[in-house]
Amino acid sequence: MVLIYTYKITPRLQYVMKHIFKRMLLTEVDFTTRVEDFIAHNGPKLSYAKQPLQNEFFVRSTELLFDQGVSDIEIKVSDWDGVSCFFPCSEKSVLPYDIFAASFYLMSRYEEYLPHVKDEHGRYPAAESLAAKNNFLELPVIDIWVERLRVALAERFPEMTNVQRSYAFTPVIDVPVIFRYRKRGIIRTIGGTLVDLSRFRFRELFKRFGVLLGLKQDPNNVFDTLTALHKEHGIDALYFFLLADYSHYDKNVSVYKPVMRTLIKSVADYSIVSLMASYRSFKDPELLKKERRRLINFINRPVKRIRHRFNRLQVPETYREVVEAEFNEDYTMGYPEKVGFRAGTCTPFYFYDISYEEQLPLLVNPVAVIYSALYQYQNIKRTREKIRQLRQVVKDVNGHFNVVFSNDVLDFTAYNSITALYKEMIENH
Repeated sequence: MVLIYTYKITPRLQYVMKHIFKRMLLTEVDFTTRVEDFIAHNGPKLSYAKQPLQNEFFVRSTELLFDQGVSDIEIKVSDWDGVSCFFPCSEKSVLPYDIFAASFYLMSRYEEYLPHVKDEHGRYPAAESLAAKNNFLELPVIDIWVERLRVALAERFPEMTNVQRSYAFTPVIDVPVIFRYRKRGIIRTIGGTLVDLSRFRFRELFKRFGVLLGLKQDPNNVFDTLTALHKEHGIDALYFFLLADYSHYDKNVSVYKPVMRTLIKSVADYSIVSLMASYRSFKDPELLKKERRRLINFINRPVKRIRHRFNRLQVPETYREVVEAEFNEDYTMGYPEKVGFRAGTCTPFYFYDISYEEQLPLLVNPVAVIYSALYQYQNIKRTREKIRQLRQVVKDVNGHFNVVFSNDVLDFTAYNSITALYKEMIENH
């Protein structure tokens, strides 16, 4: 156990210290404000204050973990042996930066509480983030900082158990539309046919009627193929199904068609099935609860995980609504337009709500890659290299590499580069 001395024990301090020591360093931690207890402690210990007490392992604190609410903090990012960091410390500090305050700033999404311009779907743009502006979005900086803390603690306290986490890889499959052509209804089929004709998309037209006549497999029906692929390589995937009523942004097959229930139940026999929250349920907790109940009735088991349609996330309101709807895990923490680590980490963490100064019972699983962000690289070679780089930085810190793809883009009926990339990722995970 590591004992931490500080002059004031706050919810923020407890939150970030427990995350770093218990979840990342896999060691217990306790706190004290009594100098005599700290000095008398014979095991590993760390002081987090303005000045050291003696010659202990000392990290100089900034004010962030002792504050409440949100203020416009001026942050200057600088280099720490090749890795970006902020909140610099004095020379007396063992670490040159207050990584506890910096970790809290990134994990709490502090900057997303501040005024900013949202995109057309009400999302926080990657370009607004501190990480993107300072070119460290593609590094799990918190995990790198904590690894350096682990090394420093091991040098000072050789008796500390040096247990390390294991690398994990999880493919996440969005299923906004289970079939591209089948079971879409007469009006939507006629409308799609007319659009294909007006745009001279004859190949698409032939494919549509090949599926409708039973001559071809529907391109979106990738579930059997994915199950076989994942099983072959020992991968556990997560599937997020959209179970919304029809709307402008939610255009799945009707939830009342028996084929919907049958397909979802068949996928749930082999993989974890969870809910993709609809576009309309954003800021509508009652609708979100209704969609969750639908999925529970389909698969007859608890539904605890969630992803939001179009990766819509508004901090902290979305997460409070998710907790109210009785979800306890989220897979929306990523950017649809940029790869990287939105919260600065590749380690799952419980979300801290600054507006109420409390930790929510919601485990946030950071997503490093969302397929929509890959189109910016223009060719498969550059895209493959980017994925390789991201996977390697996660492996280096024994983190979680979570990637999101969609059955809309994974077409196994004909060659396409996104599907080829996905298969390579599964084979080389």
